[in-house]
Amino acid sequence: MGEVLVGTAIFACLAGASLVSLMVHERFPTHHLGDDTSAVVRLAANLFVVMSSLMLGLMINSAKNTFESINGNVHTFATDLILLDRTLRHYGPEADSARQSLTAYVQRVVETSTADSDTTVVPNRLSELLLNQVGDLMAGLTHTNARQTATQQAATQQLQKLVEQRWILAEQSEGAIPAPVIVLLVAWLTLIFASIGFRAPRNGTVVFTCLISAALVAAAIYLIIDMNSPFSGPIQISPAPLQRALAELTTQ
Repeated sequence: MGEVLVGTAIFACLAGASLVSLMVHERFPTHHLGDDTSAVVRLAANLFVVMSSLMLGLMINSAKNTFESINGNVHTFATDLILLDRTLRHYGPEADSARQSLTAYVQRVVETSTADSDTTVVPNRLSELLLNQVGDLMAGLTHTNARQTATQQAATQQLQKLVEQRWILAEQSEGAIPAPVIVLLVAWLTLIFASIGFRAPRNGTVVFTCLISAALVAAAIYLIIDMNSPFSGPIQISPAPLQRALAELTTQ
């Protein structure tokens, strides 16, 4: 929802700047509408066009890297879940209760991942309790031979890695593009759109072009911001790795 509001605000700024400029430029004094003034306005607009292009390129690259990094970490997270379950199976029937808690945790993760933006990695009290319960049950296992001792130690290390991976994903979920960068880009684009309306003729084609251009630019920035937050909006990390992990855990 936040990204939608940002996109709508950007559209309002860009469309408003071009339409206001289109309406008021005729009221300027004559010496403000000369060719020399128009040349300076175009020169300033071209400067901000170049700067905006560079900034958009950096934002796209940052959002892409964030998305790919988190997507890779989700696959690693799902793999670690399967490996922990395999280790507990190797321990023996005594670890069935820990495996059941682990399965309940993954079930919770999958449900929240497919239901809304409150996904795996967003700190969730119930999910955290289920994961902590797995650790408590593992700590209570009584091993009777060297194999079980080694297996319990391996499972403990895997669980610790799983917890660390979960919090890494939680920290990454906020994205990496600072808000001031977006504000500065929108300010530059607003000046560019204001220059579009300067000395432009008042007709339906010009108005339509301004509105469509503002909508497309706002949509592009919206998608970049949405990609930068991969657990919400139309561009999201796929829950398929977690669903496959759940299927593996429930396979007897």
